Amino acid sequence: MNGSTRPRALVTGASSGIGIELARQLVRDGHDLVLSARRAAPMHALAAELEAHDADSVVIPVDLSKPGAASELAAAVETRGLTIDVLVNNAGLGGIGRFDQLDPGRVSEMLYVNVVALTELTRLLLPGMVARRRGKVMLVASTAGFQPGPRMAVYFATKAYVLSLGEALAFEVRGTGVTVTTLCPGATATEFFKVAGSNTALQPTMSAAQVAHIGYRALKAGRRVAITGFLNRILAVGGRYGPHSITLPATAALMSRR
Repeated sequence: MNGSTRPRALVTGASSGIGIELARQLVRDGHDLVLSARRAAPMHALAAELEAHDADSVVIPVDLSKPGAASELAAAVETRGLTIDVLVNNAGLGGIGRFDQLDPGRVSEMLYVNVVALTELTRLLLPGMVARRRGKVMLVASTAGFQPGPRMAVYFATKAYVLSLGEALAFEVRGTGVTVTTLCPGATATEFFKVAGSNTALQPTMSAAQVAHIGYRALKAGRRVAITGFLNRILAVGGRYGPHSITLPATAALMSRR
């Protein structure tokens, strides 16, 4: 530990993509960090980079797809005597394919990372923020959370859960000094689709840095939901209110091309 009085943020999924860029945004705005993901090497490289900003970055490798991982991470933070002022639940997994043909292990991993670990970690750290009457929480959902998603049924469903949870928590903690922001990116230039099993190139609408910039501004402002970009807002509204007789086959066709 150092003697810093800077606020400290915990970022999950901090080994690539949006997680790395959110960490950079936080450090530029004066935060120290706890970085957590499965892969340690990229996080150590990021921590070394961020030393130029006088940031103290603690690396805690944890596999959030395993039962009990959120408790393990929270305990590691507590053991180090660290206070988390900002929680960024960014870790997420996807899987492409028809539900009955998906690897059951992959389905379980998606549920643990996208739903269970996110919920448990928030439950473990939020009470301390409320007691201190300050803090911010970000849940990273997706524009996928606004509609059902054939050929990515589990992923879309988990992001709908994250969006619902985030909006409810934001309402519950009003007046406590704590805010909850749910970030909903669209297609982003990360390794997400490659890891999810895509065989074709992703056509992103935004870079990870752009998404992180929008998301961090929303987090600072205490906004309840942030959808990244005008086109994504249109898609989200269409997904939520459009007739499923149209949105279901359109989404299935899009996922079939990946």
